[in-house]
Amino acid sequence: MQLPDLDKYRKQLIEAGASYPLNTAGPVSLKTLPAPPKDKSGWPWTEETDPGIYAGRKDWPKVTIVTPSYNQADFLEQTIRSVLLQNYPNLEYIIIDGGSKDGSKTLLNKYAPWLSYGRSEADNGQSHAINLGFSIASGEFYGWINSDDYYLKNSLYIIVDAFLNKKADFVYGYVYNYHVKTKQFELIKVPPLLDYFIKIPMLAQPACFWRSGIHKPVWEEMYCSMDYELWLRLVKGHKRARIAKPIAVANVHDDAKTNNPDMKGRWQKDHEKMWSAEGHGPVPEWKRIVFFNRIRMKLYKLLKII
Repeated sequence: MQLPDLDKYRKQLIEAGASYPLNTAGPVSLKTLPAPPKDKSGWPWTEETDPGIYAGRKDWPKVTIVTPSYNQADFLEQTIRSVLLQNYPNLEYIIIDGGSKDGSKTLLNKYAPWLSYGRSEADNGQSHAINLGFSIASGEFYGWINSDDYYLKNSLYIIVDAFLNKKADFVYGYVYNYHVKTKQFELIKVPPLLDYFIKIPMLAQPACFWRSGIHKPVWEEMYCSMDYELWLRLVKGHKRARIAKPIAVANVHDDAKTNNPDMKGRWQKDHEKMWSAEGHGPVPEWKRIVFFNRIRMKLYKLLKII
């Protein structure tokens, strides 16, 4: 497994004009941001997180959020506003767009005054974009939100509060899958994450956050499973905290990798690489892990843990 050198990526971005460390995002409120489209209302269009919830603490740690983006203009503005309208007092927000041709660059320009860094240039795909973003990150806590997903109101307050009060290295929560065609929300609950079951993909990527001190680069050969593969290296052995409530929304639509039948071959290639000798190696006890996981899931439901 060959992982990129993020220091090298940072140097490339600085040579291209990026500053380091970046400035935090500009002061944000519904009054200062551009008006939403006339047909949009509610969160994150005409509602915002109440800044007053942060009043009890003066030294909120810096949070870095990275958004990789490519041709998702139909969703990107929702993503951006859901980050900015958290009204988090120490936010570093980075958007790496792969040179979209669909209007995404116009949206980046529209919200540029409130971003720490944004660019729209050809890159080597989603995994590369994520690594570029984190290469210039300087926050204490990290998260990434894809350009067709969005955070719920108060999410950053809830997450940072968990980091601070539970002394965790990794914090994760529930998500809603929003089915765009049917306009229905589906709550996805995530069970407690135990090391023995870490190979079973259960974490909801938009609701995962971690301390910068444990960060690792994304394996760029992963096209679809970059988050799952990252958790295998990032989470094990570190203290984590589970938030038993939804933190984010994943839009389920025809072009999403998880819902596009054309991606089947890509998922299979990721699977083969991940469990190859180059990756994490074969899992001979896989059937046993799955068996015990079924038992624990039944117990969790019986005990109303999920």
